[in-house]
Amino acid sequence: MSDPSRDTLETFENPFPNRNFIVETIAPEFTSICPKTGHPDFGTLTITYVADKVCYELKSLKLYLQQYRNHGAYYERVTNMILDDLVAVTNPRWMKIEAAFTPRGGIRTTVIVEHGKRPE
Repeated sequence: MSDPSRDTLETFENPFPNRNFIVETIAPEFTSICPKTGHPDFGTLTITYVADKVCYELKSLKLYLQQYRNHGAYYERVTNMILDDLVAVTNPRWMKIEAAFTPRGGIRTTVIVEHGKRPE
């Protein structure tokens, strides 16, 4: 099983590159596979960022995230992989991803990763 590819991600020019503004995207139906059990993991991804020169395009983000449906990786790896790919493609001033996975066995896990320093 291959890793999801960031090649799917597309960008567009930031319409206000001289201004810090926050973009928040919520993907409430994120799915990946537990590498230990093979069962699906479900969660909500919240991606928050301050763009620099480019922003990510939403349809391409959706197609990128869908690649994880058949990808086996622990929560921590999945969340960090997504951050690394989005940072590589957009080079934001700041980005945060919060991955809140649904409970399994009575335990709920949320992984939060950040890149850069949030502008004041």
